[in-house]
This record gives sequence, C-alpha cells and structure tokens, in this order.
Amino acid sequence: MTLFLEQCLNGLQLGLLLFLLAAGLTLVFGIMDLVNLAHGSLYMVGAYLAAWFAKRFDSFFIGLAAALPVALLLGIVLEVLVIRRLYGRDHLVHVLATFGLILFFNEAVRLVWGAAGLTLALPEFLGTWVQVIPGVPYPVYRVAIIVVGLLVAAFLYFLVQHTRVGMLIRAGAADREMVGALGVNIRLLYTLVFGVGACLAALAGVMAAPILTVQIGMGETILILAFVVIVIGGIGSVRGAFVAAIIVGVLDTLGRAFLPGALKQTFGAAAASTAAPAISAMFIYLLMAAFLIVRPEGLFPAAGGRK
Repeated sequence: MTLFLEQCLNGLQLGLLLFLLAAGLTLVFGIMDLVNLAHGSLYMVGAYLAAWFAKRFDSFFIGLAAALPVALLLGIVLEVLVIRRLYGRDHLVHVLATFGLILFFNEAVRLVWGAAGLTLALPEFLGTWVQVIPGVPYPVYRVAIIVVGLLVAAFLYFLVQHTRVGMLIRAGAADREMVGALGVNIRLLYTLVFGVGACLAALAGVMAAPILTVQIGMGETILILAFVVIVIGGIGSVRGAFVAAIIVGVLDTLGRAFLPGALKQTFGAAAASTAAPAISAMFIYLLMAAFLIVRPEGLFPAAGGRK
C-alpha cells in the first residue's frame, strides 16, 4: 500500500508537470489553430536558463526567477518574428516550420551551453523528505512541484474564467474572426497567449530540471505526452488539460511501476523489464485513440468549438 501511494503521488507530480506544458500548448492550438512542435524546445530552454542562472548566482531561486521572464520575452520575440507568419496557413506548414525551430533551438543550445548538459542543484531543505501521509515519506521537492502545479492551475482558472483577458481568450477559442471584428487587437492577444504559453513551458522545464538531466532534446519526449493530454482533455480547454494530465500522469506512472512485477511471473524478469514500459506507453496512446473515436472533442471541449 505504501508503494502504491508513493506511485500515485509520483503520477500526480508527473501529471502536473504535463499540465504546465500542455496548458500553454492547448491555448495556442485552440485559439491560433497553430500546431507548435517547438513548444518542447521552450521547456528545454527554460531548464537551461534556470540551470545557468542558478550556477552563475549560486541560487536555485534566482535561477527560477530569472528564467521565467527571459522565457516570456523569448516567446514574445518568437511569435513576432516567426510564428505570426504561420497563422491561417496549412497545418503541414506549421509542422515543418516548428520542426525547423526544434533544430534551431537544439543547435543554439549546443552553441551556447555545449553538448554535455547541465545540472540544477536544489537547496538543502528541498532535498529532504516529509511524511505526507503517516508512514509514507516523500521528497519535499516533489511536494513543491505538486503545490506549484496546483497554484498555477488555480491561477489559470481564475485568469480564463474571471477576467477580461480570459473572456477574450475563450471568445478567441470559439470564434477568432468575430473577436477581431468586434475591435479586439487579435494580434496582441495572440502574442500575449503565446508568451504565456512559453512561460508555462519554461516553468515546467525549471521544475523538471533538478530531477532530470538538463540536456539537448529533453523537450521532445514530454511534448508527445503533452499532445496526448490536449487531445484527451479537449483542444483549447485548460480544465480539460488539467484533468487529462492527471489521468495520463497517474496511469503512466502506475503502469511503469507495477507492470514489470505482473509480467515477471509470466515472461521472466528480463522480458518484463523491457516490455512493461512499452506496454504502459502503448496504453496511453490507445486511450487517446479511444477518445478520438468515441469523443473526438475531448473531455471538456472549448465552449462553442474551434472555428
């Protein structure tokens, strides 16, 4: 039971990291109708920026505080110089152009920081353990990731549901042309949404950096899971991204934790250790396929649909 609870917490932590990445991605996709494969590169750049600033100033929190505004500025510049030219064009053009951005960012990171990768050290108090449930010790830093993810989710809910900017975001997801016709500066709205999405992706990278190796290409794998999340949750829906990210995170973690033991009795230890991660990953994609067949609009489609 202790192991199960720990893995559920690990799944929640992974799910909230996925949510940070998927929230910006689903807004960009839902409002701008833009397939942005380079979103994972912003996750990678956020991790590199935090690691570099933290090492330079010998402070994890300075690294965190400095990386986010730089990522926001980078997102705005990227939207103005590149992304803006892709609006209204075919999705294949989006895929090709943003794949080119992946290659650009990978080589830019290699040029600036080298190919070896970086590490982001935690403050001593974040490297300790805490009893979240009696008898279940859990790393303080992973608890911090969960708390940050929940706070960001609450902030985004308030922003989207209870502010004028959120009203414009929801209206833009439902009918971009009408929003523009009513006098809203749709170009500025797009820039704002893309910048916020870049900042959220960078925050996910910063949160993941101390528990992963900060390396070139680290955003590609998690980006695939983020796309699964927005398909299951509903394109353009922050609430859908939150619920779907938790589902995907928990199912993926529990599958990787318990499938090897279940398969070991039938196929042996070597085969089980190889097959279990693949089967766990396949289940997530099968779940996405089932949603595309049964409920293609996702769990919580954006109000009014995407036009």
